Order: sequence, then C-alpha cells, then structure tokens
Amino acid sequence: MSTITVQLPLDEKVVRELRAGDSVLLSGVLYTARDAAHKRMIELIDKGEELPIDVKGQVIYYVGPAPASPGHTVGPAGPTTSYRMDAYTPQLLDLGLKGMIGKGKRSENVIDSMKKNGAVYFGATGGAAALIARSIVKSEVVAYPDLGSEAIHRFEIKDFPAIVLIDSQGTNLYETGPALYKKNDL
Repeated sequence: MSTITVQLPLDEKVVRELRAGDSVLLSGVLYTARDAAHKRMIELIDKGEELPIDVKGQVIYYVGPAPASPGHTVGPAGPTTSYRMDAYTPQLLDLGLKGMIGKGKRSENVIDSMKKNGAVYFGATGGAAALIARSIVKSEVVAYPDLGSEAIHRFEIKDFPAIVLIDSQGTNLYETGPALYKKNDL
C-alpha cells in the first residue's frame, strides 16, 4: 500500500478522493481542540458570534500537547478519544471543517454529517505521542490560553502520519477492516 502526501488545508477534491484505509502523510497547517475548546466554540456558534479560528477547509487534531522540552516544538502530542467531540462536530462540519484527527469510533450522526459536508476522519496512533510530536514543526496558542494544554493551537506539520478511518462517502475502516480480516483478504 502506498502512502499519499496530503497538503493542508484540505480542498474538496482531495477530500473526495481519499478512501478509508489510505495511509497519508499530512503537511501544512492544522488546529488543535479538545472537549473544552469545542464546547466554547459551539457556544459562540449558538450565540451567532465569530469563532476564534476559521474552520473552513481546516483539520482539527484532537490533542492536548504536553509542554515542550528544550529544543522541541511541543512535548508528546498523541490523539485523544474522538467520541467526546461528537456532540459538537456536526455544527463545525456545517461551517466547512474538512477533517479531524483522533482515535476511536465516531457516532452515526457525525458520519452522516461528514457525508453531507464532504469531510474525512483521520486516525493517529495512540501510544506514539513522542513520534507524532516530531512531525510538528511550529506551534502557537491562538485561542483559549486559559485552558492550558487544551487551548487551541495552530500547528505547522510536516509528514504527520495518519490513516483515513472514515472517508467522505461514510466508509468506515472500523467496519471494513475486521470484515476483510475475517475473509483473510488483508
């Protein structure tokens, strides 16, 4: 299986071409956000106020990076469990969010919204936080600094390794992968 190089932010054509199971190396700019930041952004949307970042075409990485040690951009930066953001995700997808990076399954509501809006869900390897951090070449807090590691960061990344877990058609590797294994087609 070959690895696909993907430039961020995402455009519609790239999103529509990616398929569940594709191995990718992501480069460009993405944003981080976890539970508390998502909650605040949805509160702003509900009030009709502007978000602290423009999510159109963007990817959000579900991570709270550890503090950087000397000579490093960030500390370990492994993915958090994505379902905790499921209640908030459809509204962000409706505003043009094109990708998310995390770990674990997503709700049917999120998958339906991904299909409707043309978005993709990438998986990063849990337990590889130090390795992932090597792909982050620049980091700055851009919103909610009071949240500490859960603040929204703007990451510049280079060759960030990920797998397409759910594509814009709704094909879900959590379903197709085990089925292929059972058929011994891997």
